[in-house]
Amino acid sequence: MEEQQKKRRRFPGWAKIVIAVVLTLVLTLGAVAGAAVVVFGKDGIALMQGYLLAKFSFVETDADLSKAVDSALDGMVEGLGDRWSYYLDPESYQNTLQSRANNYVGIGVTVSYDREDGLLVQEVTEEGPAQQAGVKAGDVITHVDGTSVAGDARYEATDMIAGEEGTQVELTLLGEDGTTRTVTCTRQTLKSDSVSSKLLDNGVGYVRLDNFYSGAASSLSREVQSLMDQGATSLVLDVRSNPGGYVAELIAALDYLLPEGPVFTERPRWGKETVYESDASCVDLPMVVMVDANSYSAAELFAAQLRESVQAPIVGEVTSGKGYAQLTFPLVNGGGLGLSVSAYCTGGGHSLIGEGIQPDVELSLDDSGTDNQLQAAIDLLLK
Repeated sequence: MEEQQKKRRRFPGWAKIVIAVVLTLVLTLGAVAGAAVVVFGKDGIALMQGYLLAKFSFVETDADLSKAVDSALDGMVEGLGDRWSYYLDPESYQNTLQSRANNYVGIGVTVSYDREDGLLVQEVTEEGPAQQAGVKAGDVITHVDGTSVAGDARYEATDMIAGEEGTQVELTLLGEDGTTRTVTCTRQTLKSDSVSSKLLDNGVGYVRLDNFYSGAASSLSREVQSLMDQGATSLVLDVRSNPGGYVAELIAALDYLLPEGPVFTERPRWGKETVYESDASCVDLPMVVMVDANSYSAAELFAAQLRESVQAPIVGEVTSGKGYAQLTFPLVNGGGLGLSVSAYCTGGGHSLIGEGIQPDVELSLDDSGTDNQLQAAIDLLLK
């Protein structure tokens, strides 16, 4: 009995509680570590180890770890071997979100480099900062914030005019009447329309699609309807140098133009294959599509589906051959990780991966100064 009491004194009640807590923590941490190995794998944990070692062991305590993380994420994406996946640092990610919303921060002018003495203003956005400050088409921007933009400096001038929303930029303008004046513009977020159109001779309606980001489908239907109201009897749809965009905008655009039938097939990593259908309502006009080597993704599928559904001829160059859709995942550091998460095909199941579109009329732009590809498209419609 005495010996048993002595043993009990070695492990009083509070000690038992401490031992139980420690054992629980050990078991919990072991379980968490085991789960981490299952979830992240050894490679994922090695990435985290590398960051912690750099943070607490690297001799230069003021090292820029955010730059190191950017480089590591860039390297990880490069290691995937997929040319379509990407990493965006925080600034690039915000700029990308803005451009995909078809918005931009600026003063609302379209300029050219035709003049040696500065930037020639070709168009001024209605109600934009430039118009409100009195800038007019035909003005020449000769100085930006007092710095001359004549000669080769004019090629850097648009970067000088760009800036953060709410900030100001001072422009010195040379008017068409030869007088000089100075105006101040306050930069703001402006809407950039991704679709434009004009009625050409012989009832040919020309529609230019710059991208398939936010609002593209509704802009397309508005422009096509406007052309038909003006008497258009055929359409040229130009997706040259179009980088693609959102699947939802592509499907809506195809649904508007095409008769009933399949228009897009998606094959995700997770989930079942989905075939999207167009309804019976359509634009019943002859159409030709223009593409080039810089027509990507949704732009390629747009052209391919028009040919598949209504036999619309395609004019231009062999396209890029992109066949994966990406999702851009926001990251806690403010950046974004774009990963290919699904393959896509035409409604009939044809993939463009690695082959692109072979045009019906293969033709590169010549050096004549005229758009020979557009003329070839018009010729097909007028046959």
